[in-house]
Amino acid sequence: MSDQTHELVKHDLAPGEEEQHSVGVRILGYVVGLVLALLLTATSFFIAGTDLVWQPSIPVALIVLAIAQMGVHLVFFLHITTGPDNTNNVLALAFGLLIVFLVVGGTVWIMAHLNANMPPMDQIMQTRG
Repeated sequence: MSDQTHELVKHDLAPGEEEQHSVGVRILGYVVGLVLALLLTATSFFIAGTDLVWQPSIPVALIVLAIAQMGVHLVFFLHITTGPDNTNNVLALAFGLLIVFLVVGGTVWIMAHLNANMPPMDQIMQTRG
């Protein structure tokens, strides 16, 4: 067995994860994340409600802004980085996303196939009588 020491690499820290800095520097990371999140939210509402953007590109722009918003939340608030100490956090996030996609996808699949598998309404009313 080798004796490994885990050193924090400066470039692999999320904003607000710096241990050597004061509380003010850590709060600054949260404030920057908040400002970015608010800016992305305001931009989404602006794009959705204006005629300055080419209309067919609005859904794509909103999807891109939503993905950017998720990235801001993951980095600035959940402190997800590529460091080896974040493996469990990334795995928990991936498992949560899998469960959400299974639940949402299963619900959409059931709703899409429900109408085809239901008998017509007049047959349902005859069996109740």
